[in-house]
Amino acid sequence: MATGNLCTVEKRGRVHLITITGAGDHRLGPPLLSALRSAVAAVRASSGAGALVIAAEGKYFSNGFDQAWARTVPRRLQTSMSEAFRGLVADLLALPMPTVAAVTGHAAAAGCALALAHDAAVMRASRGFLYMSEVDAGIKIVDYFAELLRQKVPDAATRRDMVLRGDKMTAAEAVRRGVVDAAADGGVEDVVDAAVAAAEALAARGWDGEVVAEIRKAMWPAVWDKVKDYGAEAAAARPRL
Repeated sequence: MATGNLCTVEKRGRVHLITITGAGDHRLGPPLLSALRSAVAAVRASSGAGALVIAAEGKYFSNGFDQAWARTVPRRLQTSMSEAFRGLVADLLALPMPTVAAVTGHAAAAGCALALAHDAAVMRASRGFLYMSEVDAGIKIVDYFAELLRQKVPDAATRRDMVLRGDKMTAAEAVRRGVVDAAADGGVEDVVDAAVAAAEALAARGWDGEVVAEIRKAMWPAVWDKVKDYGAEAAAARPRL
């Protein structure tokens, strides 16, 4: 299944695989965010349980928000981009199945936050880094990014190095510091295969997906509180005028 020309959705065993397509740096502008949210919604609407993996083609997992686009549009549209990503994080936290990020290349700023929004992450060992670039770019960090890092990066010194020093973290260091779960040798497909295998193992546990989602929200309450009003779940619950 294709979602526009920006990402695809396929099924591998019990695992739903969303792949951001193309060889670019996968900037999270409105078109890609819309495509990803549509893909996650399609996975949610599919029958049966399972697990989700999000991966990307090429050198980048995601290089963050589309700042070049943001500089050309009014402030309200810049805000809408951040709100759409806030909604994507909410969609992932509310998804009734385990989630694994296949960090196939560089993951910077919002791209790094996207990887951390999953339950687990597998990172490419030979190429790519996690990089919170805001301090280098002179951009303030948004509140839900800060909460995501606070709750998903266990060590205070690691959070400091990522956010206040802008350190670029390799897979080996990210595993050592407990930021990602595993590093996979080889190319993009090897990382995807490792992430799918990890997701398949979680899917095989046969958990109740709605229970998984509620536990996830309870585990990361400060993040959920900051994103819950922007997700598909909240939109579906609003009365139609």
